[in-house]
Amino acid sequence: MAVVYPFTAIVGQERMRRALILNAVNPRIGGVLIRGERGTAKSTAARALAVLLPEVEVVADCRFDCDPQQTTSLCTECRERVARGEKLPVAIHKTSFVDLPVSATEDRVVGTLDIERAIKEGERHFEPGVLAAANRGLLYIDEVNLLDDHVVDLLLDSAALGMNFVEREGISFTHPARYILVGTMNPEEGDLRPQLLDRFALSVEIRGLPDPRDRVSIMERNLEFEAEPEAFRDQWLDQEEKLSNEIAAARKILNDVTYTKRDLLSIAALTSSLQVDGHRADLVILKAARAHAAFEGRRYINEHDIALAAELALPHRLRRGPFQQADVNIENIENLIEQIQSDLNSGGESAETSDGTEEPADKKKDLQQA
Repeated sequence: MAVVYPFTAIVGQERMRRALILNAVNPRIGGVLIRGERGTAKSTAARALAVLLPEVEVVADCRFDCDPQQTTSLCTECRERVARGEKLPVAIHKTSFVDLPVSATEDRVVGTLDIERAIKEGERHFEPGVLAAANRGLLYIDEVNLLDDHVVDLLLDSAALGMNFVEREGISFTHPARYILVGTMNPEEGDLRPQLLDRFALSVEIRGLPDPRDRVSIMERNLEFEAEPEAFRDQWLDQEEKLSNEIAAARKILNDVTYTKRDLLSIAALTSSLQVDGHRADLVILKAARAHAAFEGRRYINEHDIALAAELALPHRLRRGPFQQADVNIENIENLIEQIQSDLNSGGESAETSDGTEEPADKKKDLQQA
């Protein structure tokens, strides 16, 4: 098996790495679109992330790697087995990495039902597609802007729903399709339609690093990796394992991360003040903020989590205007949130958390200091 360049060895590109890590913590965020010029480690980062992802528990002999703990999202075959009283065997699998070719068709992506076999033999036969292979893993699309728009829609729909539904001539089949969607593209080769851009939860625009010292580091590390890939990987093994363990720990506490009514109002006021269309951005910011809090080992979100999430969720959703021309950066967003929080505090908004308890004392302290 080919050695993959370590994720932690990538120089710079903090926004890209953060966006990928947040999706690794919570694949339900909705994927990330990485836009940038050639040779900026876009595909390298996607492949490297897949190696970091923790192993997952699956139904041992299931073609779709169903999660035995999620009985409501089993594939059709596993549901039928459970209905017959069978106990589903469990196994541990490595996280899959699936590379979708630009030439992929709809049937290649969603899978196909053999109608002729169903009519002649009375059997339902489903041939899995890319979505089945990517379940519980990472689905990577290079040059996503060159993919057929209809296929991109299918990928984004299934990523949002977490399920793939295939129906032909009254015969249907369902299987889970929960994956980390990573799309990369070079804007010089054409952009995605605004409707598709909005469907990607997070977006990052990256460029070559301007600092000569960073560029030297990139050259040195790449030469070392090409000369002795395994030795180079071993140098970064401790950092790789540390990051992988942090992602696994964050996944375990993600559902326990709380937020207050004031947090929700901050997010809503932020997107409203920037005239962001629709409500998808609000939900994405909340999910990404919770993922960031979990990654840092906290069970509540704070203003910094919201700002970091907004920095990734808003750039491709903002209308053309002065704010967008000045770039969406963390300083601008934090200043806006600070003003919003000040207004909310003067209005006496509730600090009750999403689980009905009072806001944590350490969060109150952070807010008072701000």
